[in-house]
Amino acid sequence: HAGPVVEQALRLLDVGEVVPADQPVERLVVASSMSIYGEGLYRSASGALRDGQERSFEQLKAGRWELEDEDGSPLTPVPTPETKAPALASIYALSKYAQERACLIVGRAYSIPTVALRFFNVYGPRQALSNPYTGVLAIFASRLLNGNRPIIFEDGRQRRDFVHVRDVARACRLALERPDAAGRVFNVGSGRSLSILDIAEKLSEVLGRPHLTAEITGRYRSGDIRHCFADLSAARRGLGFEPEIGLEEGLEETTEWLRRQTATDRFEEATRELACRGLAV
Repeated sequence: HAGPVVEQALRLLDVGEVVPADQPVERLVVASSMSIYGEGLYRSASGALRDGQERSFEQLKAGRWELEDEDGSPLTPVPTPETKAPALASIYALSKYAQERACLIVGRAYSIPTVALRFFNVYGPRQALSNPYTGVLAIFASRLLNGNRPIIFEDGRQRRDFVHVRDVARACRLALERPDAAGRVFNVGSGRSLSILDIAEKLSEVLGRPHLTAEITGRYRSGDIRHCFADLSAARRGLGFEPEIGLEEGLEETTEWLRRQTATDRFEEATRELACRGLAV
């Protein structure tokens, strides 16, 4: 879907056609994504910071899930700042990076104050529960609401940053209001990392279905990353952003909404499609 997504961004940025000269755009905020980082930032045993590199198929087939340095020693994940070089591991990541760069380039050329926000794993009420390609928390919720166990690839210890949608909305407002944010890129996350297995267990508990324990498959998907969670230092300084909704509070609020929803569990269908295309092993 990268083509249509990028085309929509370019249509929005067709300043001469869309924006009348007497109604200049005061601020443009583009919703980017943590997916453009690929793997997050890591630290070696010697203390050196390292950009995480994509794991080889040989490593994954052997079940060595953690990133390693050249001598096979494991690397330790650390919070990922905006200065980490992009590593586009999927078409989605490619499309989001194209959107981000197009907006910043046009913003600079036409003097439109533009801010790019790299959202991490957003969750909360009104998520698309029946879309098997949405966030992992929504996928787990769809499984649980249908009486099915959450399915986890690799070993479940991969770590992510889950940020509540109300914190994301507040970050967007700050990006619109802060004059010195123009022309910059900011992470928007919780600043806290949790394993995928932790999330599955917490969600099962708050939905009252602790018997539906996660099934860890030991399989893997092409393009999946191991660890990535946000360094919020720049967002704190440049936006005055501080996440306010803790995971426990956010899950309780989300659960109240989930109990009123009907979700179609399409996870197994999507996994079969990935397997047929050689993208899930």
